[in-house]
Amino acid sequence: MGIQVAVAGASGYAGGELLRLLAGHPDLEIGPVTGASSAGKPVTSVHPQLTGHPAFDGREFGRTDAATLGAAELIFMALPHGESAVLAEQLPGVRIVDLSADFRLGDEAAWEKFYGAGYAGRWAYGLPELPGAREAIAAARTVAAPGCYATAAILGLAPLLAAGLADPADIVVVAASGTSGAGRSPRPDLLASEVMGSLSAYKVGGKHRHTPEIEQALTEVLPGPASATVSFTPVLAPMPRGILATCTARLAPGVADGADPDDVLREAFAGAYAGSPFVRLLPPGQWPASGAVSGSNAAHLQVTADAHAGRAVVISAIDNLGKGAAGQAVQIANLMLGLPETAGLTAHGVAP
Repeated sequence: MGIQVAVAGASGYAGGELLRLLAGHPDLEIGPVTGASSAGKPVTSVHPQLTGHPAFDGREFGRTDAATLGAAELIFMALPHGESAVLAEQLPGVRIVDLSADFRLGDEAAWEKFYGAGYAGRWAYGLPELPGAREAIAAARTVAAPGCYATAAILGLAPLLAAGLADPADIVVVAASGTSGAGRSPRPDLLASEVMGSLSAYKVGGKHRHTPEIEQALTEVLPGPASATVSFTPVLAPMPRGILATCTARLAPGVADGADPDDVLREAFAGAYAGSPFVRLLPPGQWPASGAVSGSNAAHLQVTADAHAGRAVVISAIDNLGKGAAGQAVQIANLMLGLPETAGLTAHGVAP
């Protein structure tokens, strides 16, 4: 018998990916699985990809409440923003990995601006590759998993800022994501006829909710008292899953003095992610592609210096449902439970 875990909000895309990963985990046993409006429906009627697995044969979604979930040793919450905080209050002392934004931000004003009222505070931030994060996650009982865009951007920029190689006041991120990042609820702008063959920007001009999360994490890795300012533009791409982020920042003075700037930048990334099992700095000249990380918990990165513009350019690719959601949540849970960080996960994508 493994460690029993529960999944609240398992009927969504991230919840379904969590179930798939947990079904193959060597140390975790799937306990309660809940799905709000899907309560009473067979799990495989919502997630047919799980058909035939003994953990789901005959299983139905339960009600999302403390009575149903409370017996598990750890609960994954894949709920809409605002709902995790309400449920967490009813589960004191339980280990929780929350995939919503409810506990990511430390600034109440930023929370109210981007998410509305009902600020619930901040939990340990679950991006293991940040400095000191693995230790903080392992010691925590409640952890906030990062957002998908935020994961891609932070992984692409943190080594530059931590090493003092870029200006934290001049950062631009343009990132394209697959449609599963918008969730499973039907919307006209997500219809196949609207998405196929078209790229579209949305929430332009600093309006996307991941902006303060990215700025918070990048500010916290800076060696001095400065703060990070990010111009973030998200783009909807005609694919079901994946994120490709182009992150640029103005190079700090003297970065290229006496050395090849590409070598300087690559050395910072290699040092920052040494020993990180899921982050891959690609060989020079090879650029990340979202398809290469599909179905995995990997992040592929490449960095170069644009000498003409005086900027560092980093390309970051993740699966928004993998390293951007469910895979990262399992990675966090492994650390919280004292299991191998890689248990139940893969760094190898499915392609084409």
